[in-house]
Amino acid sequence: MGRKLLIYFNPLTGIRARAGWHFLLRKILATGMTSIVSDKVAENRSTVLLGANGRLGQAIGAFWSGDALVRVARKAGPGVHRVDMRADAAGLRDVLVGQGAVLCMAGVTDAAVLAGAAMSDNVDLALAAIEAAHLAGAGRVFLASSAAVYGRQSGDLAEAAVLAPLTAYGHAKCEMEQAGLALGKKLGQPVTVLRIGNVAGVDAILGGWHAEMAVDQLPSGCTPARSYIGLQSLTCVLQDLATRADVPAVLNIAQPGMIEMGALLDAAQLPWKARPAPEGVIAEVSLSTRLLSRYASLRKATPAGLVAEWRLFEGKER
Repeated sequence: MGRKLLIYFNPLTGIRARAGWHFLLRKILATGMTSIVSDKVAENRSTVLLGANGRLGQAIGAFWSGDALVRVARKAGPGVHRVDMRADAAGLRDVLVGQGAVLCMAGVTDAAVLAGAAMSDNVDLALAAIEAAHLAGAGRVFLASSAAVYGRQSGDLAEAAVLAPLTAYGHAKCEMEQAGLALGKKLGQPVTVLRIGNVAGVDAILGGWHAEMAVDQLPSGCTPARSYIGLQSLTCVLQDLATRADVPAVLNIAQPGMIEMGALLDAAQLPWKARPAPEGVIAEVSLSTRLLSRYASLRKATPAGLVAEWRLFEGKER
């Protein structure tokens, strides 16, 4: 029996495309399209953070300022409500009653799969958050997706670009996006997908540094470059988005500019060695931040700035 062909739906183009190397699209619409469902932003509502105990959730909790943040995770901790999102629908609904925006940072990565989790849980967690928010009368649900949905495409990738994931993680995030936006439309629940670039400090390079770290070196002598965002900058962007009613259905999340991986380690004064890049390595992933800049304040990414935000988070953890 042949491999099942996956079909992805791009909410900004209205076009379904085969998941693979070749996509035929007749028209790409403007990226300024707002959510297809109405939104409600109420005063004096707290933002809810799902997945608060993950590395990214911990950083958001540490940098959050001003308005109250309700933190939720599968395991209880200081200031964290214990709710199993997949097994306790009533408990999740109850914690969302009367609340504002819902930041769903809960998800499954490659590392979690190695520990026994299922990549398909990304879809289940997203749908659980949307369903609970709808029943609780909460605000817009923000789903954490990834730049991995774009695959190896070159150029400044805007939200209306074709989805061409290469990895199991990228495919899972594509499926999560499609299922989440479809459920939001069906229920009349505002949903926004956040295609997050590399987050400095929870990435494989800076966050995963070790004494024997080796980084791919391209024939040009450069190391791979990516769109990055700092931990504090990400939190500020999320706070900006959580208070707005006119947020689009899909947003790239990054700071303007690309950063070489080697330059990031150099800025952190962390030693590394170069290794010849294997065939097929993705040299650049550049996310367009043009649409995001309409809804949040952004500063150009620099290696020093990204490292400073990471160091600041490390200090808050101590």
